[in-house]
Amino acid sequence: MREQFYRRDAIKRHPCFSESAHGKYGRIHLPVAPICNISCNYCDRRFDCVNESRPGVSSRILTPKEALERVLVALERQNISVVGVAGPGDPLANESTFEFFRLVRKQIPEITLCLSTNGLYLPEKIDILEELGVWSITVTINAISVSSGEKIYSWSLYDGKLLKGKEAVEVLLENQWKGLEELNQRGFWVKINSVFIPGVNDRELELIAKRVKNLGVEAMNIIPLIPNGKMKNLKKPSCEQIEKIRQICAQHLPQIRHCRQCRADSFGILDEDRDIELELLNNALAFDYCETV
Repeated sequence: MREQFYRRDAIKRHPCFSESAHGKYGRIHLPVAPICNISCNYCDRRFDCVNESRPGVSSRILTPKEALERVLVALERQNISVVGVAGPGDPLANESTFEFFRLVRKQIPEITLCLSTNGLYLPEKIDILEELGVWSITVTINAISVSSGEKIYSWSLYDGKLLKGKEAVEVLLENQWKGLEELNQRGFWVKINSVFIPGVNDRELELIAKRVKNLGVEAMNIIPLIPNGKMKNLKKPSCEQIEKIRQICAQHLPQIRHCRQCRADSFGILDEDRDIELELLNNALAFDYCETV
């Protein structure tokens, strides 16, 4: 019971979960997870621009020790309440994610840890997440039917096998729902992200909201497609389309409206990202160190 009270208090300071917190508290995402286990047709990680803010983008990959150093610097510069891993690949597909969380938990035991995942490896990784105290989880669920999933995902890598087409989607969906059920049973705080892809999953978003409502999910974050990769020729949904689908889904689940579709190396308050500033500071510190040895 005491743990639940602590988590309820902490979630109020989580800028990605709480709209009232996003202008008061900062978060930091550490790009320690380069490997991804699925191929989303809207994803393109080949390019990075300092003015580009979207999931999967990072200036560089950090080692767990480098990431810990970045966290310590960030804590000196801003009111950071959450330390998270959101990529640029899938955190659960990278052992470096867990190594990083171990370092942070040892150095800063009271900080809230968070990660975002596609859910493919979720059922088999819940034990280690619970052990490390990573109780704040975001799962991206974009489809409820295999037919829609086949339009969104090209392949998945699971149990040492490269799966394609229908088989890849079936395994992904099965593990997502199985993982959500287990997270609910163990008392994790969970929100889901759903990428709104007009003409592909319009009619499935409400079905997703209905289903996850019964699995203890706290909120739903419907984010607009950023045309990229194999979906670069599709149109981004309009503000009117997004608001309409949010109103429909809000009948079943609270909707998050303050998301900024953050980079994998984001730092600071959501409306005032300072990831490049922190990168430059880290580079300066590294240069100073090299000059002294």
